[in-house]
Order: sequence, then C-alpha cells, then structure tokens
Amino acid sequence: MSDMEAILPTPQASVEPGLLPTTPEYARAQQRVLRQFIQGLLFENVLPCVEEVTDAGALRAFSFSGRDAHGNEVRYTAWGTRKQSFGRVRLSLRPAQRQAADGRQRDATLVDFMAEVMALIVPAERLPPLMQELQQTLLKDTQSLVASGMPTAPDLEWDHDAWEGWLQEGHPYHPSYKSRLGFSLTDNAVYGPEFRQELRPVWLAVLRDDCRVSVSGSLRLGAFLREELGETTLARFRRQLTSQGRRPQDYMMLPVHPWQWNQVVLPTFQTELAAGRLCYLGTADDTYRAQQSIRTLANATRPRRANLKLSLSIVNTSTSRILAAHTVENSARISDWLHDLVSRDASMQDGVVILREVLGAAHDVSRLDEPRSSLAYGTLGAVWRESLHRHLRPGERALSFNGLTQLATSGAPMLDGWVRRHGVAAWTRRLLEVTVTPLIHLLYAHGIGLESHGQNILLIQRDGWPERIALKDFHDGVRYGPALLAEPERAPELVPEPASHAAVNRNSYIQTDDPDEVRDFTYDAFVFIALTELCLCLEQHYDLPEANFWMMTAEIIRNYQATRPELAARFALFDLFAPTVNIEELTKRRLFGDGEKRFATRDNPLYPYRPGA
Repeated sequence: MSDMEAILPTPQASVEPGLLPTTPEYARAQQRVLRQFIQGLLFENVLPCVEEVTDAGALRAFSFSGRDAHGNEVRYTAWGTRKQSFGRVRLSLRPAQRQAADGRQRDATLVDFMAEVMALIVPAERLPPLMQELQQTLLKDTQSLVASGMPTAPDLEWDHDAWEGWLQEGHPYHPSYKSRLGFSLTDNAVYGPEFRQELRPVWLAVLRDDCRVSVSGSLRLGAFLREELGETTLARFRRQLTSQGRRPQDYMMLPVHPWQWNQVVLPTFQTELAAGRLCYLGTADDTYRAQQSIRTLANATRPRRANLKLSLSIVNTSTSRILAAHTVENSARISDWLHDLVSRDASMQDGVVILREVLGAAHDVSRLDEPRSSLAYGTLGAVWRESLHRHLRPGERALSFNGLTQLATSGAPMLDGWVRRHGVAAWTRRLLEVTVTPLIHLLYAHGIGLESHGQNILLIQRDGWPERIALKDFHDGVRYGPALLAEPERAPELVPEPASHAAVNRNSYIQTDDPDEVRDFTYDAFVFIALTELCLCLEQHYDLPEANFWMMTAEIIRNYQATRPELAARFALFDLFAPTVNIEELTKRRLFGDGEKRFATRDNPLYPYRPGA
C-alpha cells in the first residue's frame, strides 16, 4: 500500500486556447519560463549582472539593465541563491520584477524582458526564433497546467507507464523546456504525454530496396513482427498488400506517428505512395500512450510489447525529433554491444538492465533527388525498444529519475513517501549506490560514456527502496573512443553520420579521441542535471545539505576506486575529481547558434572530496 492516498484532480472543463493567457496558470508558467531562462543566463555569464545580498541575507538580488522603446533605462530583478553545485543559481518563486525609469515596478513579462534586455545582445536574426520557442513553451506549459492536472499526492504503486503521464515538468535547465514547435495547441492536447491520451500509429509498408534496417542478433525479424503485431493484424496487412498486387516479402512494415503521417509523410512521400513503393496499411489493434520524450510510445494494450520511437518533425528543447537513418541503423548494433558487455560483466549483471533497441527501420532518403532528399531527411523511421515490463521482477516498479524531483500539488516531491519511509540519509545513499556505481563502472572499466539524463535512467525500486537501474536510448546517446575502450575489438561497426548531419548538430557524434569528451558526456547530463536537481530538491524539502550529498557521491566513487586498484590509470584518464569540468551552455546555444562548441568551465562539486583531500 502507498504511504499516501493518491487524490487525482477533477478534470477541468476545456479552456479555449484564446483564454489561456487570462488564466492564473499563465502567470505561473510565465514566471517559470523567465526564472529558468534567467538561471541559464546567470550560470553561463551571458549578461552583466549586479548581485547583491538582501537585508534578509538568505536571498540574493540579481539585477539586469535594459532599455525601453524610448531608450530609457529599465531594470529587471530576480531573487535567489547561488549554490555550491557548480555555482548554479536557484531563483525563488517570487516573481521577477521590472522597474521603469520613473521607479514604478510590476511583475516582469517574457515579451518585455526579451525586447528590453535580450535584444541588446542577441543577433537580430536569432531573436525571433528564440522568442517563438519561449512563447510556445509558455502557452503549452499553461495548457498543461490548466488541462492535465496533477495528483495531490502520487500513488506510489503506479507502474512506470502510469508515472510517465504525470511527469510533465520537462527539462529542468533548458529555457525552451516545452516548445514542441510544430504542434498546435490542439495537437499538443492529443499527443502531449501529460494529457495521457491513447493513440494508434499508422502502419506503412516500405519497399525493402528503399529501406535501411537494423536487426538485433537476439531476434528473427519475421517472428518478432508477428509477436508485436499479432497474427490477425499481420495477416490483414499482408492481405492488403496482396490485394494491391504487391508481394509482402518485398516490404518492411513501419509504424508512423499519426501526426507525422498527416503533416509530413503523406505530403512528402506522395510519389512513393502513388508508385507503390510505399503502401498505406492503416492502424493495428493496440493503443499506445506517449512517454515523456513525446516521440516514444508505450503499448497501453499489451505493455510487454516493445516501445516505439518514431520520427517526429517537431522541435523540443531546441532539438529536432526526427530520426536520422544512420542513427536508426546503429541502434541495434549499439544495443547488442552494450547488452553483451553487461551480460559478461559480473559486477553489472544484477544492477543494470539494458533496454535494447532491437529493431530499427528508416526510409533511405539518399535514393531521392534534391530537394526531396533534404525535405525527407529523418522524417520516416522507427526504433523498437524492449519494454521495461519484460525485465521487472515480482514486486519491482520503476520511475524515471527526473520524476523523483517533480512536485505534487501538495508541494511535496513525488518521492516524499519513500524518503519518509526509509529516512533521507539512508535512502539517498542507496539511490546513489545503485545509480552512480554502474555509470562510473561503464566509464572507468569500459571507456563508455552515456547521456544519462533524467529520462534515460529508470530507477527500479521495491517499496520505494532503490534496487537497480534500467538504461535506455542508445542510438545516439553513447560516446566512446575506440582506442580508449577496454575491449576495442568488440566495438560495433557503426554507420557514420553524414557531413550534413554533423554540420547541423556539432554535438551529435558517438566517437571521439578525447577522454574528457567521453567523461563529460556522462558528467554533463547525469551529474550537472540529474544529480544536481536531486541534490537541491533534497536540501530544500528534507534539509539534506548540499555538501552532504556531494560527500556521499564522492565516497561512493572513492569506494569503487579502492576496490579496483588495477584501474588506477583509468581513474586519472577519466578524472571525475578534476578541479573544474566543462558544462554545455544550452542557453548560449539558443542565443548565438551552433557555429562553435559552447562550454562553461565550472568548479566541480566533487573536487573537495577527492581521494587524499
């Protein structure tokens, strides 16, 4: 039984989109967008800032200067604290204020802040798209707050799929945490994960000559599709092909997100549909629900069937959610490699589940002429990922790591019942043991960094006590150097990214010769975001000091190192106790573009607790 009874909100009547800006939720969402944006500006030292200790002493005032439409000076002020964790700034819920030249004050608005402060430093051509992302984030977060609701307290017996529909906070650092560019508000209400709507993918048959396929060595393609679709549906799809004069064996069956089908695939691939190189099959019987990543769907009818990661031509947290064909082709290769590595490593077998991407299929746009090749790039692809339900033992349940810090409407974190049941110090230490240990083992013993942000680590728990973790999303979420691997001969042979892909996203690559880039791939997403958010949550709600959290984390790393002296050279190569670390500047990337790599060098909160300190 749960420690707290889950009280679900009464669904509100639908609010007309035009009324969203008049709701109290709009004011709340606007302050969050501003707060998160300003925190990024402060951490990345984007703007000159006057930082003052207030009379109370607990909060600091952070002030920026700007110019109004008449050239008069205005001042924006937000209040918060500067934390030990990387020097990050945590702003309070007190609304940011705008002070005019005549001294009058009011709550700051996003539009004014962008026009009066950011327009002074952001290149003119970049300001409109940034403003669009932030405004879309504001509207869609408001819609989420108004219509989707949150429980007064969570049901601690929810399974992972149920949790996913309640975790609606989005990225805790990125300023455009819910932009979903491409979705209208109507689309968002249908396809946004926090609205918990059931949907059915559209199924197509793609001529095999036009398709790039990646299949795990653990399965036979025909038998797998029969199990996933079911005999009845598979037979129906084959009859449809036969009735059109097509041979089913000449085609690969491919699921498509319904929004993608209507908005992108149908208009883009008309020629292939007319020629029979692409055949419309309709929908299958199973219904799905969107997970936090939006483009990944969990089977709601038969939860043990695979999750589907589908191409989706929207932009969220400033990243396109298409599936480039080379990443789809690499998905099963990387998954099989990691699964084999973990299955042969006695120290990981019982503590880590690798959710393999067992099948990938994508339309080969290289067969198309320009400009259609560019239009179609990454728009038609799918990856089948193992369901977590196949790996859970009796009594185990799971929750995405970022769900631990989300608040219920009571104001308490979702993990409140577990922490109070087990005690904050014991629970935190155990959580760190089961998450930090396998990730640093992959880094130290094997030379592999994972993009382990809060959505990609699933905490498997029993009665709230952390047991082990599941890791996912490997098609482009792994980084290593072939010469840095412990077993380079076992590394997968990857399809390289095309030059056009690398030019658009300079941070999207798997292989590197630089050991710091391998280390930082794990460090940036896991330590800077996931662990820091948990650290600050535990300090705020359970009085666990930041220093204690990082001391515990460092102790776990030191204990690991003490038991493996043979890896001493690797500890130095991938130095987690370095005095400073490089953190990707997500806000600057939005302001100034990706023409160069943007990293901030910040103090490492683990450094004070290094071995021998």
